[in-house]
Amino acid sequence: MLLAVLKQAVGLTSGALQAIAELERQVVEADGGRLKLEWDNLRGRSGDRVEDLLWWEGERLLGIYGFGQSPELAGMVAPDARRRGIGSALLDAAVPLCRERGDRPSLLVVPRQSIAGKRLALRRGGTLDHSEHHLVLSGQPTSGPHGPEISLRPATVADVPLVVSLLEQGFGWAGPDDLGNRLERTALVELRGAVVGTLFLERDDEKASIFGFVVEPSLHGRGIGRAALRQACEQLRADGARRISLDVDVANDRALGLYTSIGFTPVTTEDYFALPFGLINPLSSRRLLVPRIRRCRQIAFRPSSAAALTPPR
Repeated sequence: MLLAVLKQAVGLTSGALQAIAELERQVVEADGGRLKLEWDNLRGRSGDRVEDLLWWEGERLLGIYGFGQSPELAGMVAPDARRRGIGSALLDAAVPLCRERGDRPSLLVVPRQSIAGKRLALRRGGTLDHSEHHLVLSGQPTSGPHGPEISLRPATVADVPLVVSLLEQGFGWAGPDDLGNRLERTALVELRGAVVGTLFLERDDEKASIFGFVVEPSLHGRGIGRAALRQACEQLRADGARRISLDVDVANDRALGLYTSIGFTPVTTEDYFALPFGLINPLSSRRLLVPRIRRCRQIAFRPSSAAALTPPR
């Protein structure tokens, strides 16, 4: 009988990243859609706190729950290892981590096609906070005007207060915790030299993503967002990206219309459930008692038979 281990990981080794990629492949092949794993964050873990919970059985990774941009929590379980309580155990182990991080409330990201994921969220007292469409652009953006009055430029340290102000106007969000380290991936939208918007660009080989896209509310309806997005997509493709993705709130029909007019296609929808702290399934907690988190702590088990445009991350 193989020994099952729930590892509270501080940073991720290359072997762990390879195992996560293989698990992602299996899950997407079985379920379709995509998983919001944020590979840029996985590869760049700080190494100074627990950010991922990994369920190993022997040398095989069967499940993971990890933290994205605060306060998001996302995970997956191997298709052939479901209905064994692995997802419940991982989520229960994440509750004290959420409490220590101060994420109130934590948002569990559930692909809409995942009936089991929705049931798990509801069993933990989760309530639907919001939902987002995930869209993909696989070719060139549709053509359009390229007036010189609208341009993109990289953000600098001096621009941080302006970026924060724009994000707060658009999302009520001051930006990622490591905004100062993301400036090379932060673009400013300028109209005749004046900053009127911002967006984040990330690229991972041939895949890229755009998020935190916002334009001054008083300037909506003037084609600025469409021109800026088209330029951003052209820049990403020139840098080698062949697949560009972004997310949009399901209630934001205006932004959805903008993205589809550029050539983006919806591929899946994800529901975000707000989870209360301290709610651990009593049946699961009898199987799994998680002590206070320590660095690289491992717990061994015997397996049972049983107005914004793009939202921030």
